[in-house]
Amino acid sequence: MNPETVIYPARMVRTMDPARPVATAIAVRGALIRAVGSVEELQQYPHTVVDDRYADKVLLPGFVEAHSHAGSASVWDGQIYVGYFDRSDPAGNTWPGCANIEVVLDRLREADAALEDPDAPLLAWGLDNIYFPDENLLARELDGISERRFIKVNHANGHVAVVNSAVLAAAGIAASSRTAGVQRYPDGTPNGELREFAATGLIAHLFDDHASAINARTLRQFAQDAINHGVTTATDLGAMGLATPEGRAPFADAVDEDFGLRLSVFQFGMGLGTGPAAGQLAAQLAAAREHNTAKLRLGHVKLMLDGSIQGFTARLLAPGYLGNRPNGMWNTTPEEFEAAFAAFHRAGLLIHVHCNGDEASELFLDTLESVLSRYPRPDHRHTITHSQLTTRAQYRRAAALGACANIFANHVWTWGDQHADIILGWDRAARMDAARSALRAGVPISLHSDVPVTELNPLQSMKHAITRLTPSGRVLGEFECLNVEEALHAVTLGAAFMLKMDHEVGSLEAGKFADVAILEEDPFAVEPEALGLIRVAGTMLGGQHHVAKHGEPAVPGA
Repeated sequence: MNPETVIYPARMVRTMDPARPVATAIAVRGALIRAVGSVEELQQYPHTVVDDRYADKVLLPGFVEAHSHAGSASVWDGQIYVGYFDRSDPAGNTWPGCANIEVVLDRLREADAALEDPDAPLLAWGLDNIYFPDENLLARELDGISERRFIKVNHANGHVAVVNSAVLAAAGIAASSRTAGVQRYPDGTPNGELREFAATGLIAHLFDDHASAINARTLRQFAQDAINHGVTTATDLGAMGLATPEGRAPFADAVDEDFGLRLSVFQFGMGLGTGPAAGQLAAQLAAAREHNTAKLRLGHVKLMLDGSIQGFTARLLAPGYLGNRPNGMWNTTPEEFEAAFAAFHRAGLLIHVHCNGDEASELFLDTLESVLSRYPRPDHRHTITHSQLTTRAQYRRAAALGACANIFANHVWTWGDQHADIILGWDRAARMDAARSALRAGVPISLHSDVPVTELNPLQSMKHAITRLTPSGRVLGEFECLNVEEALHAVTLGAAFMLKMDHEVGSLEAGKFADVAILEEDPFAVEPEALGLIRVAGTMLGGQHHVAKHGEPAVPGA
């Protein structure tokens, strides 16, 4: 017997299918879309029933987030949020931002007083000193909270941490330390700020990896955060251990029939040297694809070249940073990067590469061209992720090489004023996150959040790419603005394309998964500045219904 087909009328259906861009209902049979049209058209199919639950809603393809971290929900467990902007947790509660360093310190003092175990570490996240150019939060300030307890505060960008003197001492970080990224006071003693992975790795053994904890509970929290924002497909861009059953187990255990999200998981493929290790890992990851399901996809790799622009660790071509600051840091050598890239490419894996600075984009393109000349592979869809300072010439080259660009448009808002005034200068900052230039060059694009760096909210990402507004009200690069259609494509079909899932998700078409974002308003009917305020009622994932959670403002430290 044929399964029943359920027709869902709606106020509006926007399909992202150019053959039928607008409809008033979708028909779902099992996990798949049977057809799109009007109720009258869809009732012509046999065995149909009508479900009116979305009759007053606007239905869009479920959003696709191609650069996120599935362990991001763990930052809300036992850690204190000290970021500058308000943030929503997976339960839908809003946590207020910290307007100055004194507010940050007050929040840390309250958290310290609330810890009953004197040996428990105090962990916080979301900081960025660049918002407070005349104030510091370094080891001495943290020592004022506790000289005994380990304290670690992660910056919002994920590339920098600040620790107190107790941590420095326990890790053996002293004036004689020579590890790159250990920052210092004028007298040469470490000031508690650790930049990039070589430096932060010195303290890793003193803390559990709370910032990226992967277990069934945090994965379900991540899925709920996605539901709250209309996301039906997301990534974990940088997991570890995916070559072994034990490393895959947290994902396999959590991503079950009721899990509210499709998850594409990328192995972090760094630190493998130039020997055979990369090739061995590539073969193991390719074999792991046999464990793929409709909701869990393996067999992809994330590589990392440079650091963070606002952390001054991204690699920049001339003219570089303002104020003659030194160039940033490589997180891998060019030789190691090419060896890893070639091994994963030859194994048929999809590769996304962290490139913030334009020098990193240049190295990505040089490497891609070199590898393709030796090992041709059609339709590889390797991706520059972040792509913040990729130039117009580099985008033309990326198009010729078949590369994609996953653009971090949220940066225009989050750090746009700082980029213009103290990091890059107005002219270069106005060319950041150049989504319009990428499209002109013919490069497939997406927009992403890099959650927990910024909030998982594709509608908000669309707003930033369309308006390019900064918190001060300036438009940072008016000629790089997208329109609503282009931005919506980027967070649906664009992201699905670069995950090699556009035949399954990203638009509402017959035969694709019934993955739907359920909105209260039509993105085409509101002012662009209000896109991020559209309320999401929930999602449909493979025909299953999931309800969004929208809570109340939370009390810091509660």
